[in-house]
Amino acid sequence: MSVRELVVLGTASQVPTRHRNHNGYLLRWDGVGLLFDPGEGTQRQMLRAGVAAHDLNRLCVTHFHGDHSLGLAGVIQRINLDRVPHPVTAHYPASGAHFFERLRYSTAYRETVRLRQEPVSGDGGTLAETPAFTLTARRLSHPVESYGYRLQEPDGRRMLPERLAAHGIAGPEVGRLNREGSVVRADGRTVTLEEVSEVRPGQSFAFVMDTRLCAGAHELAAGCDMLVIESTFLDGDRQLAEEHGHLTAGQAAMVARNAGVRHLVLTHFSQRYGDPTEFEREARGAGYDGELTVARDLMRVSLPKRRPGADGGPAAGSAAPAPDQGR
Repeated sequence: MSVRELVVLGTASQVPTRHRNHNGYLLRWDGVGLLFDPGEGTQRQMLRAGVAAHDLNRLCVTHFHGDHSLGLAGVIQRINLDRVPHPVTAHYPASGAHFFERLRYSTAYRETVRLRQEPVSGDGGTLAETPAFTLTARRLSHPVESYGYRLQEPDGRRMLPERLAAHGIAGPEVGRLNREGSVVRADGRTVTLEEVSEVRPGQSFAFVMDTRLCAGAHELAAGCDMLVIESTFLDGDRQLAEEHGHLTAGQAAMVARNAGVRHLVLTHFSQRYGDPTEFEREARGAGYDGELTVARDLMRVSLPKRRPGADGGPAAGSAAPAPDQGR
């Protein structure tokens, strides 16, 4: 059974607290696992959350501040210790390649796994295209080079039983119509796929960490099913957020509201705040009325069900999700 969910490994910003580890977020996308921003302590948080090194196919680092990357050393060594049987691909800002190399080889260990390095540069762009998703990156606004990531499933088509019945199409003809795009009936009529199906929108996920308001954040969030976004500060500290290249809860919610995000996940909280309900209050005050989660360490958040017009029934013209082998 396919699973699409976010596993939250850590939700603190620069300073961890008793209840919040440094950053770490695993996206399970069917049989593929993408680990975003493994901060210090991620390997232990993976153990507590029931996440194995074998679950990881891609490592996606937004930028090289410690709370987003110091866990790379342990995670990479664990991937090799456990002899993960597939290649693992690492994406990170190209300007931080020297940091990645230092973390990768911070201590001695035996390399047993192929780790592909595919740095991100310029304004970002398409990083990978697989049958299950396209992975893209966009430049954000932070004191050091930073990128956000987006996963987009291709649109498919869903067969409509009432239209199939109206055209007298059943059995093997349905499969042929799906594969070939049209069928010719015994009476000479041609029935096309578009006549008996509707578009099934692909699901989408965006990950936006340390940034000010910028075009990249809005582009990544546009029409997203789930947006995981930093909300380091509350609105009363907006000037501080701007100075340090961060968002407030209200600003993050505004991005989600304007983008039509269905499920907003707020995270990356400054240690100065003790009451997480304040982040929810400010997000609602900014006019976001979709599903909202204030992230906690070790929680799991499922992607929303498909948009109306797609009920999970047989889909035409969509490839079955295949394991991501790091290509």
